[in-house]
Amino acid sequence: MTLRLVLTRHAKSDWDNPLDTDHQRRLNARGKRAAPLIGHWLTEKGYVPQEALVSDATRTRETWSLLSAEWPQIPARFDPALYHACPDVMLRVLRSAKASNVMMIGHNPGIATLAALLLRKPYAHSSFSRYPTCATLVAEFDAENWSAVGYDTGVALDFIVPRELE
Repeated sequence: MTLRLVLTRHAKSDWDNPLDTDHQRRLNARGKRAAPLIGHWLTEKGYVPQEALVSDATRTRETWSLLSAEWPQIPARFDPALYHACPDVMLRVLRSAKASNVMMIGHNPGIATLAALLLRKPYAHSSFSRYPTCATLVAEFDAENWSAVGYDTGVALDFIVPRELE
């Protein structure tokens, strides 16, 4: 069986309101433009997920809402464990997924590190190691279920950053 993971960093967030906690920060104008571009790209490429695992931060929720706006209703779980999670925690959450095609939206540095650790070989893209806002990796795993997925088991199918779509 083949499992597919769409791993997305949240879109660009706003730092202008000093009263907002980090958890409460919303997307800025650039982030609000970028997320739908990624959603459209995922649709065009046939990468629309069947389930989403999303950090419960405001900016990750907004990213999910904007990039999935044109998709059919997809179950999304907003998980506090994904807020600034390390790769091991993100992998643990991923292993609880039910669908074979899953999207995870999180934060750096954890998401960039997870992306690198999951792949058998590094992905050749100038922005891959820094994983800028709304960067999206699509990877496949030859596994029966998500509990069988671990580090160095994935193959990258695609990687994109919003700047390439503008």
